[in-house]
Amino acid sequence: MADQSPTQSHLDDAERSVAHNYAPLPVVLQHGSGVWVTDVEGRRYLDALAGYSALNFGHGHPGIIGAAQQQLATLTLTSRAFHSDRLGGFCRDLAALCGKDMVLPMNTGAEAVESAIKVARKWGVERRGVPQDQATIIVMDGNFHGRTTTIVSFSTDPVARDGFGPFTPGFTVVPYGDVAAVEAAIDDTTVAVLVEPIQGEGGVVIPPAEFLPGLRRLCTDRQVLMIADEIQSGLGRTGRTFACDHADVVPDVYLLGKALGGGVLPVSAVVADRDVLGVLTPGTHGSTFGGNPLAAAVGQAVVDLLAPGDIQEHVQAVEPVLRDGLEALIGHGVTGVRVRGLWAGVDIDPGLMTGKQACLRLAERGVLVKETHGSTIRIAPPLIVTADEVQVIVDALAEMLDEAQLAA
Repeated sequence: MADQSPTQSHLDDAERSVAHNYAPLPVVLQHGSGVWVTDVEGRRYLDALAGYSALNFGHGHPGIIGAAQQQLATLTLTSRAFHSDRLGGFCRDLAALCGKDMVLPMNTGAEAVESAIKVARKWGVERRGVPQDQATIIVMDGNFHGRTTTIVSFSTDPVARDGFGPFTPGFTVVPYGDVAAVEAAIDDTTVAVLVEPIQGEGGVVIPPAEFLPGLRRLCTDRQVLMIADEIQSGLGRTGRTFACDHADVVPDVYLLGKALGGGVLPVSAVVADRDVLGVLTPGTHGSTFGGNPLAAAVGQAVVDLLAPGDIQEHVQAVEPVLRDGLEALIGHGVTGVRVRGLWAGVDIDPGLMTGKQACLRLAERGVLVKETHGSTIRIAPPLIVTADEVQVIVDALAEMLDEAQLAA
């Protein structure tokens, strides 16, 4: 219709033509700069989701965009059939950031997880002597590592699993945060433990302080790989380069993605020492786009931003504004809060509203967040956010809750 708004016109097209595997808020974004985005009708919002941490450095970061533009004008893709002048240096510097020897470059986070599963199994067969086709991996209840067929095979979320079987075998699920349960599950076929240092999709669930150190000791003692999925939690999100750093733990394998692509394109990586990634030989694994020159240039820009530690220090400095502001809301429409760096899970009183309703009402106030698991919302603004901008998020949430409680 001629009198339709630009927003409604797009929503109608999306309803007809886009697969319904997401239920986005009715906000149609057109422009982004820093922590702010603007919709097709000129309304401005503070992006407090940051692409699930893919936009850790904000929209249009000049260093990242500049690296991408320069590379776009020279060489974007060779495939791994040839070398490029960008890949070796990127992998060298990313490995150094992680304190490891080697990098397996891939594209999406799920690809990194799938690749790590393959590497762990082959490592178990070749280095540990686990019989062929018998290698198993321990995973955690409440995990989220992606949505491929293999990954949803060990998901405990029925929405992710139902109707998608038959499932891939070889995984044992144990309670998150329970070292004793992991120890009881390890047997002669176990090659790895796959863990999120903080469960992001679960609602920013932070494990007990002793969990990661205990898991590290156990994996070392039992000669099992500790694989840390830092795809959401890593690269500065928690105020340290990796969430594992808070526990002074170094896993055998880091899985990285999201922010590694700078919000420009998908870039992911499996990072480990040579004795682990060395099990891969020509023909055993590959990716047409993995490690392409454009991805390497963007990834290099991200590594260069993180290496000095300034961004991590900024997150630590701003974190108290988020933590204190959110904790003050407990008992005032909020039943629980979990904060690590610029990452928060906020449990809204389900008697007041659902998480989706909270997100809609915050969008009306110019703040974009996303719900998970019914009544929980996740807050994860770009790491360049200022203390005053964090206060904007907190104030909008407080005002929305006050209004809802008065109306209840």
